[in-house]
Amino acid sequence: MRIASPAEAEAPARAAPAETGRLTVDLAALAANWRLLRAQGGKADCAAVVKANGYGTGLEPAMRALLAAGCTTFFVADAAEGERARAVDGAATIYILDGLVTEAAARVAAARLRPVLGSLAEIDEWAAFSRTAGRRLEAAIHFDTGMNRMGLAIGEAAEAAGRARDFAATLVMSHFLCAQWAGDPRNARQIAAFEAARPLFPSVPASMANSSGIFLPQRPHFDMTRPGYALYGGNPLCGAPNPMRPVVRLQARILAARDIVAGESVGYDAAWVATRPTRIATIGAGYADGLPVSASGGPGKPPGEAIVGGVRCPFVGRVSMDFVVLDVTEAPPAAARRGEWVELLGETIGVDELAKRADTIGYEILTRLGARYAWRYVGG
Repeated sequence: MRIASPAEAEAPARAAPAETGRLTVDLAALAANWRLLRAQGGKADCAAVVKANGYGTGLEPAMRALLAAGCTTFFVADAAEGERARAVDGAATIYILDGLVTEAAARVAAARLRPVLGSLAEIDEWAAFSRTAGRRLEAAIHFDTGMNRMGLAIGEAAEAAGRARDFAATLVMSHFLCAQWAGDPRNARQIAAFEAARPLFPSVPASMANSSGIFLPQRPHFDMTRPGYALYGGNPLCGAPNPMRPVVRLQARILAARDIVAGESVGYDAAWVATRPTRIATIGAGYADGLPVSASGGPGKPPGEAIVGGVRCPFVGRVSMDFVVLDVTEAPPAAARRGEWVELLGETIGVDELAKRADTIGYEILTRLGARYAWRYVGG
Protein backbone atom coordinates (compact mmCIF):
# COMPACT_ATOMS: atom_id res chain seq x y z
CA MET A 1 0.00 0.00 0.00
CA ARG A 2 1.41 3.37 -1.03
CA ILE A 3 1.56 6.05 1.66
CA ALA A 4 0.94 9.62 0.52
CA SER A 5 3.80 12.07 0.87
CA PRO A 6 3.39 15.05 3.22
CA ALA A 7 2.97 17.35 0.20
CA GLU A 8 0.24 15.12 -1.27
CA ALA A 9 -1.50 14.93 2.08
CA GLU A 10 -1.49 18.71 2.41
CA ALA A 11 -2.83 19.36 -1.12
CA PRO A 12 -6.54 18.85 -0.32
CA ALA A 13 -6.23 21.11 2.71
CA ARG A 14 -4.64 23.86 0.65
CA ALA A 15 -7.43 23.58 -1.91
CA ALA A 16 -10.14 24.12 0.70
CA PRO A 17 -11.96 27.48 0.38
CA ALA A 18 -10.41 29.48 3.24
CA GLU A 19 -10.68 33.02 1.86
CA THR A 20 -12.53 35.62 3.92
CA GLY A 21 -12.81 38.20 1.17
CA ARG A 22 -13.08 37.99 -2.60
CA LEU A 23 -12.85 40.55 -5.35
CA THR A 24 -14.33 39.96 -8.79
CA VAL A 25 -13.37 42.07 -11.81
CA ASP A 26 -15.85 42.01 -14.68
CA LEU A 27 -13.76 42.46 -17.82
CA ALA A 28 -16.85 42.37 -20.06
CA ALA A 29 -18.24 45.37 -18.15
CA LEU A 30 -14.89 47.15 -18.56
CA ALA A 31 -14.99 46.60 -22.32
CA ALA A 32 -18.64 47.71 -22.48
CA ASN A 33 -17.78 50.91 -20.62
CA TRP A 34 -15.01 51.66 -23.11
CA ARG A 35 -17.39 51.15 -26.04
CA LEU A 36 -19.95 53.49 -24.45
CA LEU A 37 -17.32 56.18 -23.92
CA ARG A 38 -15.99 55.75 -27.44
CA ALA A 39 -19.50 56.28 -28.82
CA GLN A 40 -20.01 59.32 -26.60
CA GLY A 41 -16.83 60.85 -28.02
CA GLY A 42 -18.14 60.94 -31.58
CA LYS A 43 -15.41 60.71 -34.21
CA ALA A 44 -12.55 61.03 -31.73
CA ASP A 45 -10.30 58.10 -31.03
CA CYS A 46 -10.84 56.70 -27.53
CA ALA A 47 -7.74 55.83 -25.51
CA ALA A 48 -7.74 54.22 -22.06
CA VAL A 49 -5.96 55.24 -18.88
CA VAL A 50 -4.64 52.13 -17.14
CA LYS A 51 -2.33 53.77 -14.61
CA ALA A 52 -2.24 52.76 -10.94
CA ASN A 53 -2.37 49.09 -11.93
CA GLY A 54 -5.48 49.60 -14.02
CA TYR A 55 -7.12 51.67 -11.27
CA GLY A 56 -6.57 48.76 -8.92
CA THR A 57 -8.13 46.11 -11.19
CA GLY A 58 -4.86 44.75 -12.63
CA LEU A 59 -3.08 46.50 -15.49
CA GLU A 60 -2.47 43.41 -17.60
CA PRO A 61 -5.98 41.86 -17.60
CA ALA A 62 -7.58 45.30 -17.97
CA MET A 63 -5.38 46.16 -20.91
CA ARG A 64 -6.00 42.82 -22.62
CA ALA A 65 -9.76 43.29 -22.31
CA LEU A 66 -9.53 46.80 -23.73
CA LEU A 67 -7.32 45.68 -26.59
CA ALA A 68 -9.89 43.02 -27.48
CA ALA A 69 -12.58 45.72 -27.48
CA GLY A 70 -10.60 47.78 -30.00
CA CYS A 71 -8.54 50.18 -27.89
CA THR A 72 -5.02 50.82 -29.22
CA THR A 73 -3.74 53.76 -27.15
CA PHE A 74 -3.03 53.63 -23.41
CA PHE A 75 -1.87 56.04 -20.72
CA VAL A 76 0.15 54.89 -17.71
CA ALA A 77 1.81 56.76 -14.87
CA ASP A 78 5.51 55.98 -15.25
CA ALA A 79 8.12 54.03 -17.17
CA ALA A 80 7.75 50.92 -14.99
CA GLU A 81 4.03 50.75 -15.75
CA GLY A 82 4.83 51.47 -19.37
CA GLU A 83 7.17 48.48 -19.53
CA ARG A 84 4.43 46.27 -18.09
CA ALA A 85 2.00 47.60 -20.68
CA ARG A 86 4.51 47.06 -23.49
CA ALA A 87 4.91 43.43 -22.40
CA VAL A 88 1.15 42.99 -22.91
CA ASP A 89 1.19 44.33 -26.47
CA GLY A 90 4.12 45.17 -28.68
CA ALA A 91 2.14 47.38 -31.07
CA ALA A 92 0.05 49.55 -28.71
CA THR A 93 0.71 53.26 -28.33
CA ILE A 94 1.68 53.91 -24.71
CA TYR A 95 2.05 57.36 -23.13
CA ILE A 96 3.70 58.08 -19.77
CA LEU A 97 1.78 60.75 -17.86
CA ASP A 98 4.61 61.43 -15.40
CA GLY A 99 6.64 62.77 -18.30
CA LEU A 100 10.38 62.30 -18.68
CA VAL A 101 12.21 61.66 -15.43
CA THR A 102 15.74 63.07 -15.50
CA GLU A 103 18.17 60.76 -17.34
CA ALA A 104 15.41 58.19 -18.07
CA ALA A 105 15.27 58.83 -21.83
CA ALA A 106 17.18 55.69 -22.81
CA ARG A 107 14.90 53.45 -20.76
CA VAL A 108 11.76 55.12 -22.09
CA ALA A 109 12.95 54.86 -25.68
CA ALA A 110 14.01 51.23 -25.28
CA ALA A 111 10.44 50.26 -24.40
CA ARG A 112 9.06 52.42 -27.22
CA LEU A 113 7.09 54.57 -24.79
CA ARG A 114 5.98 58.15 -25.40
CA PRO A 115 6.59 60.57 -22.53
CA VAL A 116 4.08 63.35 -21.92
CA LEU A 117 6.44 66.32 -21.80
CA GLY A 118 5.34 69.14 -19.52
CA SER A 119 8.32 71.49 -19.35
CA LEU A 120 10.90 73.06 -21.61
CA ALA A 121 13.59 71.11 -19.76
CA GLU A 122 11.87 67.81 -20.61
CA ILE A 123 11.48 68.89 -24.23
CA ASP A 124 15.19 69.75 -24.41
CA GLU A 125 16.25 66.42 -22.91
CA TRP A 126 14.02 64.39 -25.23
CA ALA A 127 15.17 66.41 -28.24
CA ALA A 128 18.82 65.88 -27.29
CA PHE A 129 18.32 62.15 -26.88
CA SER A 130 16.56 62.00 -30.24
CA ARG A 131 19.56 63.64 -31.89
CA THR A 132 21.90 61.19 -30.18
CA ALA A 133 19.73 58.25 -31.20
CA GLY A 134 19.63 59.51 -34.77
CA ARG A 135 15.87 59.22 -35.08
CA ARG A 136 12.79 61.26 -34.36
CA LEU A 137 11.42 59.76 -31.16
CA GLU A 138 7.77 60.31 -30.31
CA ALA A 139 6.20 62.21 -27.42
CA ALA A 140 3.16 64.18 -26.30
CA ILE A 141 3.30 67.81 -25.17
CA HIS A 142 1.18 68.77 -22.19
CA PHE A 143 -0.15 72.30 -21.63
CA ASP A 144 -1.40 73.49 -18.26
CA THR A 145 -4.70 75.33 -18.70
CA GLY A 146 -5.58 75.77 -15.04
CA MET A 147 -4.70 72.65 -13.03
CA ASN A 148 -1.32 74.10 -11.96
CA ARG A 149 0.09 70.64 -11.45
CA MET A 150 1.89 69.47 -14.60
CA GLY A 151 2.34 71.00 -18.01
CA LEU A 152 3.76 73.95 -19.91
CA ALA A 153 2.26 77.39 -19.53
CA ILE A 154 0.27 78.49 -22.56
CA GLY A 155 2.71 81.38 -22.94
CA GLU A 156 5.48 78.85 -23.56
CA ALA A 157 3.71 77.25 -26.52
CA ALA A 158 5.70 79.02 -29.24
CA GLU A 159 9.03 78.25 -27.61
CA ALA A 160 7.97 74.65 -27.03
CA ALA A 161 7.07 74.26 -30.71
CA GLY A 162 10.50 75.54 -31.73
CA ARG A 163 12.43 73.31 -29.34
CA ALA A 164 10.40 70.21 -30.25
CA ARG A 165 11.55 70.10 -33.88
CA ASP A 166 14.09 67.34 -33.28
CA PHE A 167 11.47 64.78 -32.23
CA ALA A 168 7.98 63.84 -33.36
CA ALA A 169 5.19 65.44 -31.34
CA THR A 170 2.34 62.95 -31.76
CA LEU A 171 -0.14 64.57 -29.36
CA VAL A 172 -0.80 67.89 -27.64
CA MET A 173 -2.95 67.66 -24.55
CA SER A 174 -4.31 69.32 -21.46
CA HIS A 175 -6.37 68.20 -18.47
CA PHE A 176 -9.64 69.45 -16.96
CA LEU A 177 -9.78 70.32 -13.29
CA CYS A 178 -13.56 70.22 -12.71
CA ALA A 179 -15.19 68.63 -15.76
CA GLN A 180 -17.56 66.67 -13.52
CA TRP A 181 -19.45 69.96 -13.03
CA ALA A 182 -20.81 70.64 -16.50
CA GLY A 183 -21.82 74.23 -15.74
CA ASP A 184 -18.55 75.36 -14.18
CA PRO A 185 -17.19 78.36 -16.17
CA ARG A 186 -13.61 77.14 -15.71
CA ASN A 187 -14.28 74.39 -18.25
CA ALA A 188 -14.89 76.92 -21.02
CA ARG A 189 -11.84 78.94 -19.98
CA GLN A 190 -9.64 75.86 -20.12
CA ILE A 191 -10.93 74.90 -23.55
CA ALA A 192 -10.26 78.41 -24.85
CA ALA A 193 -6.72 78.41 -23.44
CA PHE A 194 -5.97 75.05 -25.03
CA GLU A 195 -7.34 76.15 -28.38
CA ALA A 196 -5.02 79.18 -28.24
CA ALA A 197 -1.98 76.87 -28.14
CA ARG A 198 -3.12 74.37 -30.76
CA PRO A 199 -2.35 76.46 -33.90
CA LEU A 200 1.35 76.23 -33.07
CA PHE A 201 1.07 72.46 -33.62
CA PRO A 202 -1.16 72.47 -36.72
CA SER A 203 -0.80 68.84 -37.76
CA VAL A 204 -0.60 67.28 -34.30
CA PRO A 205 -3.65 65.46 -32.83
CA ALA A 206 -5.13 67.03 -29.69
CA SER A 207 -6.64 65.58 -26.53
CA MET A 208 -8.31 67.14 -23.51
CA ALA A 209 -11.32 65.11 -22.40
CA ASN A 210 -11.02 62.81 -19.42
CA SER A 211 -14.00 60.67 -18.34
CA SER A 212 -16.15 63.62 -17.28
CA GLY A 213 -14.88 65.83 -20.10
CA ILE A 214 -16.34 63.43 -22.64
CA PHE A 215 -19.83 64.37 -21.42
CA LEU A 216 -19.37 68.17 -21.34
CA PRO A 217 -21.86 70.11 -23.49
CA GLN A 218 -18.96 71.79 -25.34
CA ARG A 219 -17.93 68.32 -26.61
CA PRO A 220 -14.19 68.99 -26.26
CA HIS A 221 -13.33 65.65 -27.81
CA PHE A 222 -10.77 66.97 -30.31
CA ASP A 223 -8.91 64.00 -31.85
CA MET A 224 -8.67 61.72 -28.83
CA THR A 225 -10.48 61.21 -25.53
CA ARG A 226 -8.71 59.50 -22.64
CA PRO A 227 -11.13 58.14 -20.04
CA GLY A 228 -9.91 56.52 -16.85
CA TYR A 229 -12.22 56.39 -13.82
CA ALA A 230 -15.43 55.80 -15.78
CA LEU A 231 -13.93 52.75 -17.46
CA TYR A 232 -13.83 51.05 -14.06
CA GLY A 233 -17.41 51.90 -13.11
CA GLY A 234 -16.99 55.33 -11.55
CA ASN A 235 -19.67 57.92 -12.25
CA PRO A 236 -18.41 60.69 -14.58
CA LEU A 237 -21.59 62.75 -14.04
CA CYS A 238 -21.81 64.59 -10.75
CA GLY A 239 -25.34 64.40 -9.33
CA ALA A 240 -26.74 62.36 -12.21
CA PRO A 241 -27.37 58.62 -12.64
CA ASN A 242 -24.23 56.64 -13.43
CA PRO A 243 -24.20 55.51 -17.09
CA MET A 244 -21.34 53.09 -16.49
CA ARG A 245 -21.53 49.41 -15.59
CA PRO A 246 -19.92 48.32 -12.30
CA VAL A 247 -16.63 46.54 -12.89
CA VAL A 248 -15.60 45.57 -9.36
CA ARG A 249 -17.57 43.36 -6.98
CA LEU A 250 -16.27 43.02 -3.43
CA GLN A 251 -17.58 40.42 -1.01
CA ALA A 252 -16.60 39.34 2.50
CA ARG A 253 -17.49 36.30 4.53
CA ILE A 254 -19.31 36.42 7.86
CA LEU A 255 -16.90 34.99 10.44
CA ALA A 256 -19.10 35.27 13.52
CA ALA A 257 -22.61 36.37 14.48
CA ARG A 258 -24.13 37.09 17.87
CA ASP A 259 -26.80 39.00 19.73
CA ILE A 260 -26.04 41.91 22.04
CA VAL A 261 -28.27 43.91 24.35
CA ALA A 262 -28.85 47.65 24.56
CA GLY A 263 -25.90 49.40 26.17
CA GLU A 264 -23.20 47.07 24.84
CA SER A 265 -20.49 48.56 22.67
CA VAL A 266 -18.78 47.27 19.55
CA GLY A 267 -15.16 47.68 18.52
CA TYR A 268 -12.21 49.77 19.62
CA ASP A 269 -12.78 52.69 21.98
CA ALA A 270 -16.45 51.73 22.35
CA ALA A 271 -17.15 54.02 19.41
CA TRP A 272 -20.62 52.54 18.89
CA VAL A 273 -23.13 51.54 21.56
CA ALA A 274 -26.29 49.55 20.87
CA THR A 275 -29.52 51.37 21.67
CA ARG A 276 -31.66 48.23 21.27
CA PRO A 277 -31.21 44.45 21.23
CA THR A 278 -29.07 43.97 18.12
CA ARG A 279 -27.87 41.10 15.99
CA ILE A 280 -24.30 41.75 14.81
CA ALA A 281 -22.05 39.95 12.34
CA THR A 282 -18.28 40.26 11.91
CA ILE A 283 -16.93 40.05 8.35
CA GLY A 284 -13.39 39.24 7.25
CA ALA A 285 -12.27 42.53 5.68
CA GLY A 286 -10.82 45.71 7.11
CA TYR A 287 -8.56 48.65 6.44
CA ALA A 288 -5.66 46.31 5.57
CA ASP A 289 -7.84 45.25 2.64
CA GLY A 290 -8.61 48.78 1.49
CA LEU A 291 -11.80 49.54 3.42
CA PRO A 292 -11.20 53.02 4.86
CA VAL A 293 -11.38 53.58 8.60
CA SER A 294 -13.40 56.65 7.67
CA ALA A 295 -16.24 54.35 6.57
CA SER A 296 -16.96 53.87 10.28
CA GLY A 297 -20.10 55.57 11.54
CA GLY A 298 -20.12 58.65 13.73
CA PRO A 299 -22.33 61.47 14.98
CA GLY A 300 -24.19 62.92 12.01
CA LYS A 301 -22.28 60.73 9.54
CA PRO A 302 -23.77 57.74 7.72
CA PRO A 303 -21.57 54.64 7.98
CA GLY A 304 -20.58 52.25 5.25
CA GLU A 305 -23.03 49.48 4.45
CA ALA A 306 -23.04 45.90 3.21
CA ILE A 307 -25.74 43.97 1.41
CA VAL A 308 -26.84 40.96 3.46
CA GLY A 309 -29.58 38.88 1.89
CA GLY A 310 -30.73 41.88 -0.14
CA VAL A 311 -30.86 44.17 2.92
CA ARG A 312 -28.57 47.13 3.57
CA CYS A 313 -26.78 46.60 6.87
CA PRO A 314 -24.69 49.42 8.38
CA PHE A 315 -21.15 49.20 9.72
CA VAL A 316 -21.12 49.50 13.52
CA GLY A 317 -18.06 50.32 15.58
CA ARG A 318 -14.75 51.24 14.04
CA VAL A 319 -13.39 49.61 10.90
CA SER A 320 -10.37 47.66 12.13
CA MET A 321 -7.41 46.09 10.35
CA ASP A 322 -9.03 42.75 9.55
CA PHE A 323 -12.69 43.11 10.52
CA VAL A 324 -15.86 45.12 10.05
CA VAL A 325 -18.90 44.54 12.25
CA LEU A 326 -22.39 44.88 10.75
CA ASP A 327 -25.79 45.44 12.30
CA VAL A 328 -27.70 42.56 10.69
CA THR A 329 -30.81 42.81 12.84
CA GLU A 330 -33.05 43.45 9.81
CA ALA A 331 -31.36 40.93 7.51
CA PRO A 332 -32.81 37.48 6.77
CA PRO A 333 -31.41 35.13 9.43
CA ALA A 334 -30.27 32.59 6.84
CA ALA A 335 -28.13 35.24 5.12
CA ALA A 336 -26.67 36.65 8.33
CA ARG A 337 -25.04 33.56 9.75
CA ARG A 338 -21.45 32.35 9.96
CA GLY A 339 -20.01 31.36 6.58
CA GLU A 340 -22.34 33.45 4.40
CA TRP A 341 -21.08 36.12 2.00
CA VAL A 342 -22.05 39.81 2.07
CA GLU A 343 -21.51 42.39 -0.66
CA LEU A 344 -19.56 45.60 -0.08
CA LEU A 345 -19.33 46.74 -3.71
CA GLY A 346 -21.40 45.67 -6.67
CA GLU A 347 -24.71 46.32 -8.37
CA THR A 348 -26.35 47.91 -5.32
CA ILE A 349 -23.48 49.78 -3.66
CA GLY A 350 -21.26 51.46 -6.22
CA VAL A 351 -17.74 52.71 -5.69
CA ASP A 352 -18.94 56.32 -5.50
CA GLU A 353 -21.41 55.54 -2.72
CA LEU A 354 -18.81 53.73 -0.62
CA ALA A 355 -16.43 56.62 -1.19
CA LYS A 356 -19.02 59.18 -0.07
CA ARG A 357 -19.71 57.25 3.12
CA ALA A 358 -15.95 57.15 3.75
CA ASP A 359 -15.42 60.88 3.06
CA THR A 360 -13.10 60.12 0.16
CA ILE A 361 -13.30 59.61 -3.61
CA GLY A 362 -13.96 56.49 -5.63
CA TYR A 363 -10.49 56.66 -7.21
CA GLU A 364 -8.96 56.04 -3.79
CA ILE A 365 -11.34 53.18 -3.04
CA LEU A 366 -10.48 51.40 -6.31
CA THR A 367 -6.72 51.86 -6.14
CA ARG A 368 -6.44 50.68 -2.51
CA LEU A 369 -8.34 47.43 -2.80
CA GLY A 370 -6.20 44.93 -0.92
CA ALA A 371 -4.04 42.09 -2.13
CA ARG A 372 -5.40 39.72 0.54
CA TYR A 373 -8.66 39.14 -1.29
CA ALA A 374 -9.16 36.07 -3.43
CA TRP A 375 -9.17 37.65 -6.91
CA ARG A 376 -11.02 36.39 -9.92
CA TYR A 377 -11.73 37.73 -13.39
CA VAL A 378 -14.93 37.08 -15.31
CA GLY A 379 -16.11 38.06 -18.78
CA GLY A 380 -12.66 38.06 -20.33
